[in-house]
Amino acid sequence: MFKGLGNLANLGSILKQAQQMGARLQQLGAEMKAKRATGSAGGGMVVVEVNGLGEVLSVKIDPDLFAKQDREMIEDLIPAAINQAAQKARQMHAEAMQQMTGGVSLPAGLEEMLSELGDDQEED
Repeated sequence: MFKGLGNLANLGSILKQAQQMGARLQQLGAEMKAKRATGSAGGGMVVVEVNGLGEVLSVKIDPDLFAKQDREMIEDLIPAAINQAAQKARQMHAEAMQQMTGGVSLPAGLEEMLSELGDDQEED
């Protein structure tokens, strides 16, 4: 009659672990938001700074590019610098995730689900 209770206890333990992982993922997100990565293009004529989440924080463009009025070059350099900075941010995030999970990669989508569980835990 009570055979299923052991499974319920296991499920509760799994949910608790998932919530703890979600909280750690939220903490990781906050840490990544505080980290910085830069990308540059055109020999430093365009420099982009992003946070560890890949959000663009600043773009610096050498005034000489404006003086030359080379719109096409500016339009080419900005995405190149952004992509370089974003790649560095993704690498930082991947390394932090590897540290947090002890080298075990989380399946696609699981990181977001666990993060949402951490949100639910904070509301309780």
